[in-house]
Amino acid sequence: MEREDFIRLADGAGQALLAQIDYSSTTDVVALVSKLRSQGHDPATVAAVLTQAKLRKRAVAKFGEFASQMLFTEAGLEQASRLKVAALHAGRFRSASIKQVADLGCGIGAESMALASLGIEVKAFEIDEVTAAVATYNLAPFENASVEIADVETLDLSGFEALYFDPARRELHGPKKSTTQRHFDPANFSPNYNFVLAQAQLKPSGIKLGPGHDKKQIPVNCEAQWISAEGDLVELGLWFGKLARENISRSALLISATGQHEVFSDLRESPNADLAELGEYVYEPDNALIRSGLMADFAKPLGLTLISPEIAYLSSNQRISSPWLKGYKIIDNLVFDRKKLKAYVRENNIGILEIKKRGSDISPEELRKQLSPKGEGAATLIVTRVGDAHRVLVTQPISD
Repeated sequence: MEREDFIRLADGAGQALLAQIDYSSTTDVVALVSKLRSQGHDPATVAAVLTQAKLRKRAVAKFGEFASQMLFTEAGLEQASRLKVAALHAGRFRSASIKQVADLGCGIGAESMALASLGIEVKAFEIDEVTAAVATYNLAPFENASVEIADVETLDLSGFEALYFDPARRELHGPKKSTTQRHFDPANFSPNYNFVLAQAQLKPSGIKLGPGHDKKQIPVNCEAQWISAEGDLVELGLWFGKLARENISRSALLISATGQHEVFSDLRESPNADLAELGEYVYEPDNALIRSGLMADFAKPLGLTLISPEIAYLSSNQRISSPWLKGYKIIDNLVFDRKKLKAYVRENNIGILEIKKRGSDISPEELRKQLSPKGEGAATLIVTRVGDAHRVLVTQPISD
C-alpha cells in the first residue's frame, strides 16, 4: 500500500465506499469497477478500495468478524498472527502479571490489539510509515495502545517492562509494492535477529519466528513453542524470563475445533521415535510435532513407531484416535511401479484418488495423471519408504 492509498482509505469518502463493497470470489470486478466509476468515484480511490476489500476477505480466516473493521497491507496480513494465537501470546504476559509491553515491529497491530484487549499498556513501534498508520487505525479503539514510527534497533528499551518482537521476514516488491518476498536468513530480518536475541536476554520477552526457523539458532535459555492452528503450522515462538514456563524447553501446541492440545519436554532434544515393522494403520502426525522434535515423546506412550528412519509416518496395529494424527487403514502394500499401479487402480475401480508422499521425489499431480483413475471407488495412496524400500500404501482414511 502506498501512502496516498492509505489517505484515500482513511478519509470519510473512502470509508463510506469501502463499507459498501461486498467482495467475494464470485464478484465481477470489471462490472464493479465500471459501476463505481459511473458513480463519480476517481480511479485511484476505486483501486485502493477494491484492493482493501480483497484483503479484508482474506483476513477473515485470521481475524473473523473483526476483519471488516480493520485495514491491512499485503505483507502485514501475511505475517500477522491469527487472532486466537495472538490471544495466547497476550495471555502469557497477563499470566506473568506484566502491565506494559513494547511491541517492537508491530506490523498491522494484531499482537498489540490482543494485548490491549487484556488491559495491558502497549507501546507499539513500526519502521514503515504506512504500516504504522494502518496499525494506528486498527488500534484506535484502545486507549491503552499507541503507535510510533521508529527503527527498533535505535530505541532505548530499558524503560519497558517487557518486550515482544515480530521481526519482519518479508519485503515488498513490484508495482505499488503489491508482492512480497520472504526472507529466510535471520541476518535479513528487521530488526536483526542478533539484536532481538540480545534484547530478549535483558527482560521478559517473546519472539515470533517462522516455524521453519533453524533450531540451531534457538538459545538454550528460552522456551521454544511451535503452534499449529487447525493443522496449519503457523509459527515458532521463543519465550524468555518469566514468560517461559518452568521445566518446559520445547512444546508443540495444536489449536483445533476440540480445543488446545500440547506435547512438551524439559529437554532441548529428544531421540527419534522407535523404528518397527509396518502395522495395520499408518498415521500422519501434525507438523508441530515434527518440527518440535517431539515425535518420540508423543508416540511412545501410544505404542506408535516409525515406518522408516527420517520419515515422519507413524504406524500401529491399533486404531488410535488423536487430534494430532490423520489415520489411514492400510489395504495393500505395493512395490512402487507405475505400470502395475495403474493396473491396480483400474482393476479396483478407483476414481477418486488422493496421493500423499514423504521421502519420495514423485509429483502427486503427475502421478495421478499417469494412473488415470476413472472408477467409482476412492482410495488414498501414500508413496513413501517402508524400511529401506520404496512402497505405495493403498489406504482408506479413518474417522474419529
